[in-house]
Amino acid sequence: MQQEYNVVIADTSCFILIDKIDEWSLLQKVFQTITTTKEIASEFGKELPDWVHVKEVVNREYQTLLQLSVDLGEASAIALSVETGNALLVLDDYKARRLAAQLNLAYTGTLGIVLKAKQSGIIPYIKPVIEKIQLTNFRFSEKNYKKLLRLADETHEQEGN
Repeated sequence: MQQEYNVVIADTSCFILIDKIDEWSLLQKVFQTITTTKEIASEFGKELPDWVHVKEVVNREYQTLLQLSVDLGEASAIALSVETGNALLVLDDYKARRLAAQLNLAYTGTLGIVLKAKQSGIIPYIKPVIEKIQLTNFRFSEKNYKKLLRLADETHEQEGN
């Protein structure tokens, strides 16, 4: 059963990685629109596509409190998620994901978006996209790589290579 969210809020790491592998269209096809905060847009430092909406966090005190555990961008994304309700956070940082879990917030990572693209029929295989990611400085374990291939039903692809 697929969960629908009112909004998808992406952190800086997602934008950086998507930009490095030149897969903006994949991100847009999966979610149509993305929301982010002005702090994240500033951290990213490049112009974002027009389908990425920048919103401000209203409760700055809560955001500041979250910064005791995570960086400014992640704190702003989590704070905006709490304010928005029924949001999906795109977080790659372990501490930010752990905090989101403690707050009972829904989250995924950039690799999860690639998997969703395959499951939604947007891309036929995740392996070529994952291989582009492996050429960047984004790191993930061999265990997670194999898990992604298994979830994408591409383990048979792995055996031939």
